[in-house]
Amino acid sequence: MEPLGEKDIRASFVNCSKGEARRLTLPPGFAETPWDDLDFLGWRDPKAPDRGYVVARRDGGDRDGLIGVALRASTGARRSLLKSSICSVCVTPQAGSGITLFVAPRAGEAGRQGNSVGLYICADLACSLYVRGKKTSALARRFEESLSQEEQNERTLRNLHGFLDQVGETA
Repeated sequence: MEPLGEKDIRASFVNCSKGEARRLTLPPGFAETPWDDLDFLGWRDPKAPDRGYVVARRDGGDRDGLIGVALRASTGARRSLLKSSICSVCVTPQAGSGITLFVAPRAGEAGRQGNSVGLYICADLACSLYVRGKKTSALARRFEESLSQEEQNERTLRNLHGFLDQVGETA
């Protein structure tokens, strides 16, 4: 992923107000972000742990192809540490607490009416790092796959873009 500036990140959000985007906290260590290892930028808000954010580049999209979505972690019961789950984006197996249901309000009028979309994703939103082996889950390893590294990265983006498309639907 090409490096992003703070202004571009804040301007990319489609499902929150400009004021909310202006007030969000950027990831800790933002200046040292490993851009070459990322397919998208995802982080949990250190000041509000139930909030998360994802910013991805989309061809043909607004804001120079960037789309950002604000997420809220589900407040439901925590999953068992003894059971594992699989991330819907990067297909990384995690201990139950390593996967979280994040809910995003839809963009536009639908979101203002309370419509939202949910996704089970890595709790730390670091899918790109898991796929590349730069970070390991509590289960310590990913499945052996016949897909190349590039194909796994493409699948991760395809899965994320499917979610972003649902959030961005305004009809």
